[in-house]
Amino acid sequence: MSNQPSKNTIAPVDKNNMPSSTVENYLKQLYLEQQSAPDLVPMGKLASAMGVVPGTATSMVKALADSGLVSYEPRFGAKLTKGGEQLALHVLRRHRLVELFLVKVLGLDWSEVHDEAEELEHAISEKVLDKIDKLLGHPSVDPHGDPIPSAKGKVSEERLAALPDVKPGSKVRIARVLDQDTPFLQFLDRAGLKPGVTLTVNGHDEQADSISVKLDSRSPLTLGTSAAMKILVEVI
Repeated sequence: MSNQPSKNTIAPVDKNNMPSSTVENYLKQLYLEQQSAPDLVPMGKLASAMGVVPGTATSMVKALADSGLVSYEPRFGAKLTKGGEQLALHVLRRHRLVELFLVKVLGLDWSEVHDEAEELEHAISEKVLDKIDKLLGHPSVDPHGDPIPSAKGKVSEERLAALPDVKPGSKVRIARVLDQDTPFLQFLDRAGLKPGVTLTVNGHDEQADSISVKLDSRSPLTLGTSAAMKILVEVI
């Protein structure tokens, strides 16, 4: 087997020799986990993210390693090969374009599109995806501010800071929300804290482990530091 597998050379495949949804989900999750663990992703962490027991995750990763999509080191973890990363980015492109389509065209709330996109990302054809991309004006980010990989698998990322890391008095623009669980997104929606919104950081309260911010048209708002860490901003 070649050290550089073709796009469709993977272990578990469907009858059309394309990646199965399970394979795509593992590759995508590995890519996401590598953003915070760039060396090796522990099997326990991957299993938790996938909602399976470690043994199940290890078996899948070994199959992906046999196909050349993953580098696996027993007892240490795994990471994507270049071929695996390209496939993962392709899945992310589909997922994030579908999310934006569901919000912009179908009018779904940004807090409910993640699960819908999880299903549709495995079924949509390249022809339809290209049409969606063109219809939306070739967007660079999804409704949550996550970057949309290009058709060639390139990702353009801005230099962003977590909200608690910004100095008091700074004016910032919300660029990205990391936590996409429905209750959290609904909370941000009620508070007016969505990508594109500008606000001023009033100050930090270390004793209360909180941060105070002021939106232009609202009263000051206090956020717990853990929640604020999930909001990435660009200093204006």
